[in-house]
Amino acid sequence: MRIAYVSADFGVPVFGTNGSSAHVRAVLRALLERGATIDLFASRLDGPQPDDLAAIRVLKLPRASSSLPQAERERRAILANDDLARGLADNGPYELIYERHSLWSAAGMGVARTAGVPGLLEVNAPLLEETARFRTLVDHRAAERQVRRALADASALLAVSGGVADYLGGFAEARGKVHVVPNGVEPRRFQSRSSQRTGGDPFTIGFLGSLRPWHGLTGLIDATKLLVERGLPVRLAIVGKGPERAALEAQAERLGIAGRVAWTGAVPETAVPGELAGMDIAVAPYPALDGFYFSPLKLFEYMAAGLPIVTTTVGDLPRLVEHGRTAWLVRPDDPSALADGIARLAADPALCQRLGTAARAAVIERHSWSATAGRILEIAGLASMQEGRAA
Repeated sequence: MRIAYVSADFGVPVFGTNGSSAHVRAVLRALLERGATIDLFASRLDGPQPDDLAAIRVLKLPRASSSLPQAERERRAILANDDLARGLADNGPYELIYERHSLWSAAGMGVARTAGVPGLLEVNAPLLEETARFRTLVDHRAAERQVRRALADASALLAVSGGVADYLGGFAEARGKVHVVPNGVEPRRFQSRSSQRTGGDPFTIGFLGSLRPWHGLTGLIDATKLLVERGLPVRLAIVGKGPERAALEAQAERLGIAGRVAWTGAVPETAVPGELAGMDIAVAPYPALDGFYFSPLKLFEYMAAGLPIVTTTVGDLPRLVEHGRTAWLVRPDDPSALADGIARLAADPALCQRLGTAARAAVIERHSWSATAGRILEIAGLASMQEGRAA
């Protein structure tokens, strides 16, 4: 079974270290395990091809230089559709064309429609709105045409969350095609854990992810300050990098807890299980955002690691975890509530153990990448590829 996987977004380095990179690689691995032969069409790689993806043939898509004016970069991104269409035609035929949605790319779904094969478009974010609001978008009308073209030609749209599904519902071209397929994890990368804290060791609160405003880290640092004031022996381990680091370090210094915060920076994918193993509790402190659409990879990794989790009642999170069974849920934007949740778990090792064990069992059952790949192939109508190793 031949599959073309398309990643035309310049912001997604397929072999890089960010969350989108890990997501692409995880889907590729899961499809390989289902017996697929894959050609990867990518505009950005940023690193060597991993050994476990060596069977994939990589075909590089053109990429406009970041030194060009934005209008010219947008024009070249549209023209790159011709290169993608030629590449798919020259290297096909394929039985499935699977594309990670990017703002300017529409040719993949068009080729699938013309060839009469399934064209699945994975949508991870409301890119048109995001780009207009947070980045630079010169020709909004042209971008919207490309988005609508891709949505119209796709045989199915895979939204990673209910929030993304709601966004897609605003396009007539998407109606009747949307399937919610949350992100997942590879449980075999993580060991089931028992509490490792002993004696006078500080209780380690952990966060894994990029340091950006929508991850709620200012509230987590405020909550850590409250815990210190209560006399709890806590430390905060922040694993990741991002533009908010300087401001967050200044906040910790201002609150007098700089010595309680460890900044690990970005780590390679292979190091993530080890970092999580050093945490006593993991936190995903998302604030209340309009149109919250995330399906957080970190949440599934926390679960696979068997960690007790504190997270907030926003977006799909209350449907992905169950309060008091697989996680502890608290109000968003409330450092005191966050501190209370962390303190509740810190005081009850047995509860931590129960939450972590149940979380790992739940993620193995429902949110492994193997299960996600099975769902993808089911939506594509490719039942013959449903064998594959269990998670």
